[in-house]
Amino acid sequence: MNKGRREALLAFMDIVEDGAYANLRLKELHCGEDERSFVSAWIYTSLEHIGWADYMLAHYVKRQKRVVRNIFRMAVSELFFMSTPAYAAVNEAVELTHSMGKDASASLVNAVLRRMLREKDSLPALPKEPAERLHVQYSMPLWILREWIERFGIRKAEALLSPMPPYMEIRAQYPFTTEALKSVYHQAIHGKCVPDCLLLSSGCIHADSPLFQEGKVTFQGEGAMAICRFMGDMRGKAVLDACCAPGGKSAYLWSLCHGDIQLNCWELHPHRLQLMQETFHRLGVQAQCRQQDASLPYLDYENAFDAVLLDVPCSGLGLRQTKPDIGLHKEESDVLALVRIQQQILDTCCRYVKPGGILVYTTCTISLRENEEQIRHFLREHSEFSLAAERQLLPPEDGLGGFYMARMNRCI
Repeated sequence: MNKGRREALLAFMDIVEDGAYANLRLKELHCGEDERSFVSAWIYTSLEHIGWADYMLAHYVKRQKRVVRNIFRMAVSELFFMSTPAYAAVNEAVELTHSMGKDASASLVNAVLRRMLREKDSLPALPKEPAERLHVQYSMPLWILREWIERFGIRKAEALLSPMPPYMEIRAQYPFTTEALKSVYHQAIHGKCVPDCLLLSSGCIHADSPLFQEGKVTFQGEGAMAICRFMGDMRGKAVLDACCAPGGKSAYLWSLCHGDIQLNCWELHPHRLQLMQETFHRLGVQAQCRQQDASLPYLDYENAFDAVLLDVPCSGLGLRQTKPDIGLHKEESDVLALVRIQQQILDTCCRYVKPGGILVYTTCTISLRENEEQIRHFLREHSEFSLAAERQLLPPEDGLGGFYMARMNRCI
């Protein structure tokens, strides 16, 4: 058994048992570059299919303690959803059990996996009820699945859960141009909605590459870029990004305006503020940055900005196709708490918009309570604002994450 498999198991347990973020935890893997690709793929495949693995395992074995439970989950995912030869996957699972000091469970792991292989054509049937079936297949909470099925229908709801192609999304930062970047990466294709976004196969560019270090290129999702363009022409405008870190949207606004923009960027947490400032320094962005809680009033800025961008804390469920762990720890009560925070931020930051200015509210989720219903409530409470445009991006239709955006005008 190689060291990478043990590292994969430890990372997987941190994610599913302790709530670590997969994308951050994978950066901490202690394994060679030759192993990293397989380890990452194995972890993400196991996260995507954890509900299916748990459902099937419940028919073959009693619930095990933490380590063996997760060895089973990962082994089942590798057996049924990866190209590893079956005998090798079983043997590696047994060896991993030994290496984790669970010798007494090794024979059980071997027996259960081999039985599942023998019965692969007659495994237990999935639940018939649509939401229950999707819950098993895609490891998403039942409450959001039922909302999506009622809202979109079963076919579209399931399409929201299907994985997207594994592209790396990059863009040029002014004064470097998209054309110049495309000349370096001939194989890149343009995004579906934002031509500045270039899509590359994973691993084609790294953070230590000269273009990245020189601030000519940065990683940014097409959905985040679409939000900036949704704001309209910000040249010569005073703009507040009230929930800014890590700063990607403000940096793109600065690039779109060729630096002709007055940016104010707020962030609540000191470490994220520092990250934002480092990003701005690398990309040559000029902005006034401060540590500030966007839910608390700051009277000096009333009526101060032509545009206020609120990329508020949200459930993030619109990113399921690229972040398979996003639904693992989400409870419906979490959404209710987020709705209250979002309302506070809206009610506070709307006062910073000049008469005649705009307020842009955005999330990366597909949730009526956090999106459409949130904006309807705000407009009922603030008659000085009117809805100018609203858009919910849906992955199967737009080819992007499930971002929501609403642009509101303040009366003159």
